[in-house]
Amino acid sequence: MFELVTSEASYYKSLSLMVSLFVENENLKSALNQSEAHFLFSNILEVLVTSERFLLDLEQRIEENIVISDVCDIIYQHAVSHFGVYITYVCNQTYQERTYRNLLQEKAVFREVISELELNPKCKGLPFSSFLILPFQRITRLKLLVQNILTKVPERSERENTALQAHRELEKVVRACNEGVRKMSRTEQLISIEKTLEFKIKSVPIISHSRWLLKQGELQQMSGPKTSRTLRTKKLFRTVYLFLFNDLLLMCKQLASDRYQVFESAARGLLRVEELEDQGQALANVFILRLLENVDEREVTYMLKATSQSEMKRWMTSLAPNRRTKFVSLTSRLLDCPQMQCVHSYVAQEPDELSLELADILNVLDKTDDGWIFGERLHDQERGWFPSSVGEEILNPEIRTQNLKECFRVHKSEDGSQNKDRRKLGSRTRQ
Repeated sequence: MFELVTSEASYYKSLSLMVSLFVENENLKSALNQSEAHFLFSNILEVLVTSERFLLDLEQRIEENIVISDVCDIIYQHAVSHFGVYITYVCNQTYQERTYRNLLQEKAVFREVISELELNPKCKGLPFSSFLILPFQRITRLKLLVQNILTKVPERSERENTALQAHRELEKVVRACNEGVRKMSRTEQLISIEKTLEFKIKSVPIISHSRWLLKQGELQQMSGPKTSRTLRTKKLFRTVYLFLFNDLLLMCKQLASDRYQVFESAARGLLRVEELEDQGQALANVFILRLLENVDEREVTYMLKATSQSEMKRWMTSLAPNRRTKFVSLTSRLLDCPQMQCVHSYVAQEPDELSLELADILNVLDKTDDGWIFGERLHDQERGWFPSSVGEEILNPEIRTQNLKECFRVHKSEDGSQNKDRRKLGSRTRQ
């Protein structure tokens, strides 16, 4: 709890420095027009006021007694009433990054002013970009600090109850932040993809607020009827390019470096996959993709070959997410299954991968022989692939059990609130 207070004081100091040194600098103001300044700094002044108000309440609690009784009740009140400013700031991130990148490339005067301000001793060698991401880092860290508090308080106590409430509200804020950033980048990605497509079949509208790209890439499609498949066939496979969205699959022929002709499409919910086993080297990493109903309302089957076992498994997991994995998921509530702890941070390179921070704990759902793991992070239940080299297996079954119990304790408040919401909805429906 004391770390939460001292880290908020440090964060507020950094925010104040950002405002006084960069936002209010006259040379920087003159280098930016109104639109550029808005995209670059967004509502940072509101974030500063929110942090100041929060810090004052925390400091007042310390003044009451140096042995802090609780801070989660304060966090809960501020998360409910004031932390919405973080959502606004973080959702602007896509425009902020693009604006900053364009200004550095196109405005020499901006570049010079920023370089000069970064040399100020008050910055302690930190670049301007590190100040811009402070709010997002802070709201994420607050949630983790409350999680740590939650592991220390007595079960079924009043302090546990307030910690669970605070965690639930912070989780809502962090999810809204993440979802806002995703929506911005996803819409832009859909627009750029639609420009590259032409349809040989009945066209499908691509841009939708509820759609996003899950995976794209090349696979080899087995050509010719199954009865004529032999290794003497000159061209056993042909290249196909897949765009897989959360609700739609497009199968394409690549025309040029950035043009694709769509020859097949189907709803993602109507896809089924099956792995071929012990078929020899020529058919290694081959799987069957069945479209229960395509755009022509017909059932179609394709045999597709990936370049490696990990690529094949990643495609199968993305195409049919409800397919049974090798190990059991966290949601089964089993108190032992394979686990890993992240020992090297990892930034996702593909949409189906999972970015990891040091000390993240993950349930292992599947693994490949060539060094990839499909995991479910315990603290937020996000799933994705990552290299096995960034983690270490947790061999002690008691530690694995303790990790799961702490995770269930954190998430039981969310389950309880969801059940309460469902009961309220049922009551209104009956009325």
